[in-house]
Amino acid sequence: MQPIRVLVRGAHGRMGREVVRAVAGAADLRLVAAIDRVGVGEDAGRVAGIGPANVAIRPPEELEAVIRAEDPEVAIDFTKGPEALALFRTAVPLHVSPIVGTTGLSAEALAEARRLCEENGIGGLIAPNFAIGAVLMMKFAQEAARYLGDVEIIELHHERKMDAPSGTAALTAKLIAESRSAERAERPEQLDEAPGSRGSDQHGIPVHSVRLPGLVAHQEVIFGGVGQILTIRHDSIDRTSFMPGVLLAARRIRGHKGLIIGLENLL
Repeated sequence: MQPIRVLVRGAHGRMGREVVRAVAGAADLRLVAAIDRVGVGEDAGRVAGIGPANVAIRPPEELEAVIRAEDPEVAIDFTKGPEALALFRTAVPLHVSPIVGTTGLSAEALAEARRLCEENGIGGLIAPNFAIGAVLMMKFAQEAARYLGDVEIIELHHERKMDAPSGTAALTAKLIAESRSAERAERPEQLDEAPGSRGSDQHGIPVHSVRLPGLVAHQEVIFGGVGQILTIRHDSIDRTSFMPGVLLAARRIRGHKGLIIGLENLL
């Protein structure tokens, strides 16, 4: 069987370099193209610290030409939201399956990405978190919410993360809200003396965002009950934690059609 041909968009960034290393180390995958605004002309393998990969980084403006020339089957993207939508617009009509780790896409952007995948019969994935442990954390929290209705979420990320709350926290809140117990503690009317001190409201659940140097990606979901506390926590202490999920997605997405939201739907 021929290796799956992979394009990496954002190949010069921290996550992009990690993806290049992971793809290069997988026998059943092959890096055939790399895109970034930074490091144009540099070898993507050298940038990632693994030696020459014989794949030069090309600018985003050349994405369509690169796809036509290198014929990737999968495009992995960890850039910003608007650029991720641009990937769908370019790659999907050329029958390349996007795998996107970007959060912050609007409802309109998601609808367009879904329409593109359906019209072209191509599978695409958008996932807020590729760490398998984080996916399990969300599923365990969804199950716990059936029995403990009082819950808050704290998500902690590195200081360069732009969006808040994180996509993982927003999805966790959505999953919890879908199965949440109706039984909750009575609360007095809140005195909001410092606006925002109770976090943001995501599907009726307070979410608190922390941004500090030294963090990577962390989340805890805290449930309260009579005389008890249940905490479900996941910590990504290194970006390599996301790579098993990225590789799993690259191997499986071509067997699907339409847009998939969340890695759990490929597990």
